[in-house]
Amino acid sequence: MALRVEHDIFLIRQRGREVAEAVGLEHQDQVRLATALSEVARDLLRICGGADVTFAAVVEAQGPVRLRVDLAPVRPLPSGRYEPQSGAVARLVDMLGVVGREGDTVVRMSRRVPANAQALTPERLAELRAELGSSAPASAVDELALQNEQLIAALDEVRSQRDELAVLNEELQETNRGVMALYNQLTEELEETNRGVVALYAELDEKSAQLRTASESKSRFLANVSHELRAPVTAIIGLSRLLADSASDPLTAEQARQVGLIRDSATDLLGLVNDLLDLAKAESGRLEPNWTEVDLRAIFGQLRGTLRALSTKPDVELVVEDPPPPGTVRSDEVLLAQVLRNLLHNGLKFTERGQVRLRAEIRDGRWRLSVSDTGAGIAPELHERIFEEFYQVPGSTRIGGTGLGLPYARRVTHLLGGALELASEPGRGSTFTVVLPVGGA
Repeated sequence: MALRVEHDIFLIRQRGREVAEAVGLEHQDQVRLATALSEVARDLLRICGGADVTFAAVVEAQGPVRLRVDLAPVRPLPSGRYEPQSGAVARLVDMLGVVGREGDTVVRMSRRVPANAQALTPERLAELRAELGSSAPASAVDELALQNEQLIAALDEVRSQRDELAVLNEELQETNRGVMALYNQLTEELEETNRGVVALYAELDEKSAQLRTASESKSRFLANVSHELRAPVTAIIGLSRLLADSASDPLTAEQARQVGLIRDSATDLLGLVNDLLDLAKAESGRLEPNWTEVDLRAIFGQLRGTLRALSTKPDVELVVEDPPPPGTVRSDEVLLAQVLRNLLHNGLKFTERGQVRLRAEIRDGRWRLSVSDTGAGIAPELHERIFEEFYQVPGSTRIGGTGLGLPYARRVTHLLGGALELASEPGRGSTFTVVLPVGGA
């Protein structure tokens, strides 16, 4: 089509709408394309005196079908650029711009054809060309009347959308009022909860301070009582030995038995006092390790000699293996020996037959000093309870003691930078393992 006079704008608009309808564009897109085409045609008629207009259906590779309109100006565009007089024109189509075509500069616009439109085969395109070619163009008055109808329809749609928008705004305001009321309610509840949490934290802090005070008082009480009891209990043991000495006046059999009971009871009481004192020191933090390079072979040799002499069960064998080289660990020799002695003594006490074995190995850069026995074993649900103060495993295996040795051993092991592990099952014995870093804490 040729654009040369004002009347041609109406014809091009009409033909653009007809072509858009023919290829399958929706009604609103037909109006948009026709409106954009008339605006661009009016600009080009004013700027360069007209243009030649071409409609084409373009099938893009791996893409949608597009209706493309090229307007080739009869005279070159000033500066080779085109800016529509109305800024809204570019929003009516998918693409609007200036491109080169066979050495000429053309203004090109395009609109995407819906995927559900009828396929534009060569036969279909020939049919459309024939139909469009045979249709007579309407007059300018008819086109203007149609434009007015479209404008009225667009205004009705805008009015309808405005009414819907007003309803939506009213609903949104109502929703906002509900949200604000809910927000205020939640804020008040949150503030109330925060006040409760603050009060709870204050109460917890107070309880924690009371617990710390009680723990410190308990530790001081244990230390003081233990210290005060040591002297009289030691005196009782000494006096009972003097009474039973052959150099003293002879005792009857009953008197000797009663003196022995006194000495045994005092010895047990002294052991309890010593355990309480050691535990009080560990809990109060006054127990500080003396870090040195400890020779495990010397500790193992000492334990082998002292505990073998104390072992009174002929069916229980004490085995102390020599540690592998280098055989040294940075720790406190006295505390480490005390922990191992405690574990070995427990093993000998609760094992009726078999053996109690002390061995050492280095695994993953850490010493593992394990004391294993062939005793009755401990149920899994009691593995943590036996490390509670004064707790003893109930049943036939309960043999004397204070229930303080294992809690003290665990505390001292932690103080040395290690851990005390337990592996045990009923009927399969127990293994206590002291895990220490080779280089110390």
